[in-house]
Amino acid sequence: MSSGKRRAGDAIDNAKLDAVVARGRQEAEKREAGYREQSLRIHPWICGRCSREFTRANLHELTVHHKDHNHNNNPPDGSNWENLCLYCHDHEHQKYSEFVQGYDSSTPTEEKPATFNPFADLAKMMGKEEK
Repeated sequence: MSSGKRRAGDAIDNAKLDAVVARGRQEAEKREAGYREQSLRIHPWICGRCSREFTRANLHELTVHHKDHNHNNNPPDGSNWENLCLYCHDHEHQKYSEFVQGYDSSTPTEEKPATFNPFADLAKMMGKEEK
């Protein structure tokens, strides 16, 4: 009997792998289409961060952001969603990624600011010393 696990040296079943990936993508697209449409009906077509307004012509640039970063948490009242433009959405995910990695931009770092000025002696290096 097979345990379902692949042993070292066994060939990878690419057809099975492709089917799993395709099914996962289809389910994600179906789930996304559902909550995106709901969010666009519930919320105004305005970015929740930068206040950029959207029309049907550029609506594809307005994304739905999950406030708790859980894409499976889709309450019908839209309380876990906010509409964000592509740029603000990327920024939100960058902030979250840094938070998960332990970097919090709101706390001051103990690093000293840079004091080196590579152009301090530029005039001297060019032989144009001021007199």
